[in-house]
Amino acid sequence: MIEKKERYLHLNKWLKDKFGERVLKICVDAGFSCPNRDGTCGKGGCIFCSERGSGEHIKIHDVKQQVLNHLSSYRGQRANKFIVYFQNFSNTYDNVENLKKKYDSAFVSEKIVGLAIATRPDCINEEIAKLLKSYTEKYFVYVELGLQTVNENIALLINRGYKNDVFTKAVEILNKYNIPVVVHIMVGLPNENKKDIKNTINFINLHKVQGIKIHSTYIVENTKLNELYLNGSYIPLKLEEYIENVGFIIASLRQDIVIHRLSGDAPKEYLVAPEWNKHKKWIINGIEKYLLDNDIWQGKYYKKKSVSC
Repeated sequence: MIEKKERYLHLNKWLKDKFGERVLKICVDAGFSCPNRDGTCGKGGCIFCSERGSGEHIKIHDVKQQVLNHLSSYRGQRANKFIVYFQNFSNTYDNVENLKKKYDSAFVSEKIVGLAIATRPDCINEEIAKLLKSYTEKYFVYVELGLQTVNENIALLINRGYKNDVFTKAVEILNKYNIPVVVHIMVGLPNENKKDIKNTINFINLHKVQGIKIHSTYIVENTKLNELYLNGSYIPLKLEEYIENVGFIIASLRQDIVIHRLSGDAPKEYLVAPEWNKHKKWIINGIEKYLLDNDIWQGKYYKKKSVSC
């Protein structure tokens, strides 16, 4: 839970409390695709997603080599314990045999203490959950699910490719196997308003999720969102608006949900707008100041309700 001096439950502190020391992530790209890109449920992906997917643009897809490269670099000296984070696209979108081979290849050192899997709710089933469960005796394992919003009209506009009940079902399956869930949301989506954000957080609070990542909606080259921006159909949030919305989210969120991220990291070389997204310190410092100035802490506005799943 949150200490009095803290305004929100921060991932770094939570991990330090759990493992007794600093724990960092190693981001890997295992070469997965996405059902929203290959035609299974859609083509082109979500309107904000580029052909590179999220996170770092890694040139090789050999997971073992990526982890070894990280550990042998200066980054490998920054901590004694690491979580391997399968980041780009949908990292459960394959048969279980291939998934196991790729996950297994990440465990190349005693420094690896955890496995984090980013994926879509429609790429979770019992068989995959059982595979992930098999790692939990030795490693800390959690799954990240992209929700973005619960406004079904906005979900359709951004080409999310699934209904809200699919998210609920995926959470139920992962809960069944005691696999922690981290949910991704986005702030500043097209046509989004304060009520949509409130509804999204209320929806999350009613699920047994252990963490949240809050992303700013930024525009990168060669995306549908960039087209909307260029023709004037989409205007990104100003920094002050984003900070205010994040403050509201923190105040409305259950106190036991760990906050993994307060803003998305745009690839600077491909970022079109907003300009402020390049300056992470501005964003984080702005949020911290807003929380302090307005006496906001995680859960300030939260009213306990029965948990749905």
